[in-house]
Amino acid sequence: MNIKPLLSIPLVSAALALGGCFGLHLHRNTHATSVMQFLYPGDAEHLDLPAVPVLRLPLRVGIAFVPNGRGFAAGASGITEAEKAALLKRVAAQFRGLPYVKDIEVIPTSYLRPEGGFGNLDQVKAMFDVDVIALVAYDQVQFTNQGVLSLAYWTIVGMYVVQGEKNDTQTLMEAAVYDIASRKLLFRAPGSSQVKASATIVNLSEQLQADSGRGFEEANAQMIGNLKTELDNFKVRIKESPDQFKIENRPGYAGAGALDGGFALALAGIALLAAGRRKLCKQAGAFPG
Repeated sequence: MNIKPLLSIPLVSAALALGGCFGLHLHRNTHATSVMQFLYPGDAEHLDLPAVPVLRLPLRVGIAFVPNGRGFAAGASGITEAEKAALLKRVAAQFRGLPYVKDIEVIPTSYLRPEGGFGNLDQVKAMFDVDVIALVAYDQVQFTNQGVLSLAYWTIVGMYVVQGEKNDTQTLMEAAVYDIASRKLLFRAPGSSQVKASATIVNLSEQLQADSGRGFEEANAQMIGNLKTELDNFKVRIKESPDQFKIENRPGYAGAGALDGGFALALAGIALLAAGRRKLCKQAGAFPG
């Protein structure tokens, strides 16, 4: 009786099991959330037709991480709620001190439902009394072998494709700022990070965890820098495209410095009115009744 095939069965099974374990832990780790999936669940091709936003100054702004999509287990996000809160506080700091922003609310992810859409944002608007919300999404992939080393991340404006190498941690973050009532995307700010590391099988888990945290920190820092730039660009757009935005002042708000243009526009209107009255007076003097 030839027992070699019988002996090979457990050996092959063990090899497959061992290969399965290595394939599980040493292939790629992915943690992702998506603004598009949250706002337009199940129908990425459908987009709500946004209305002209009415920005009531000073603005009340909310900021939140987009929740995991359906099918993700609890705790599978790759980043804890405490870490999210710390990152959001740094993002919120970019809004504080702006003359046209009254309040900043850091909104816990628990108040957003997976695939909640704009209906969920309407609830957040009512609960936290915010007008504008910055939705932060991310995609992080950790490549730990020579397999498929690329990250494709579909964003609001297109797809990022990032090439990776062994033990790379690629992180992409994006802040999409929406006027809730009008469904209008006001502006967006991306950030990215690539962390290269070398880890042995023994310390692989600890190294991946450290690289993950570093990746989020670096991508968040770059996103904040871009957010500052986009805030400045947004003020310019307000002045150059008054037909795309309506600016109103809340009762008791003078508007000085609002968007570096709201107050100036008001002064320009007063000047035009005065010029018109002077013209009428001249006409009345030239053609007395």
